Amino acid sequence: MIRIAVVGDIASGKSHVAKLFGCPVFNADSEVATLYRQDRRCYTKLKKVLPSYINSFPIKKKRLFSAILANKSNLKKIVKIVHPIIRKKMHTFIKKNKNKKIIVLDIPLLLENKINRKNDVIIFVDANKKKIKKKLSKRDNFSLKIVKRLKKLQLPLETKRKKSDFVIKNNFKNNSAKKSVKIILKKILSNA
Repeated sequence: MIRIAVVGDIASGKSHVAKLFGCPVFNADSEVATLYRQDRRCYTKLKKVLPSYINSFPIKKKRLFSAILANKSNLKKIVKIVHPIIRKKMHTFIKKNKNKKIIVLDIPLLLENKINRKNDVIIFVDANKKKIKKKLSKRDNFSLKIVKRLKKLQLPLETKRKKSDFVIKNNFKNNSAKKSVKIILKKILSNA
């Protein structure tokens, strides 16, 4: 099985690029969103460590953001609870798709959490900073402070780029990313 890992900046279009491969995708962000909506055990754990912020189920992102903005250590508390659950879900996804030729891992903190394997094909999604900011500002509960806190968890973009096997320039127009994915898939499959 070939594991393709998609990395890049916040809102650079990693999930969009991941889908373009046409293979099973593990999307960590959407797994986290599902977790907040459906997992009562996660809710109970978060409520225990952040009682002034988490007080109703399903967990609201707005409340988590308030906790993160109030105190830097709150982000660490959230990560400590959420990441192990997501990691378990990733292992289940990999097991479920073990007979697939290629799977795609869309995990923002893949390199930071050392989830990647030596033979993973790492693809860096490069996007224009202004376009990223514009995209972020359209998101619900957008806060530059939150983005800055989240970025502190991440490796510098240049480090991610250097650790990557391929770079896809995402100009947020479908065709350019699509073409890049086709070329990369051909290269990956010819080396397999």
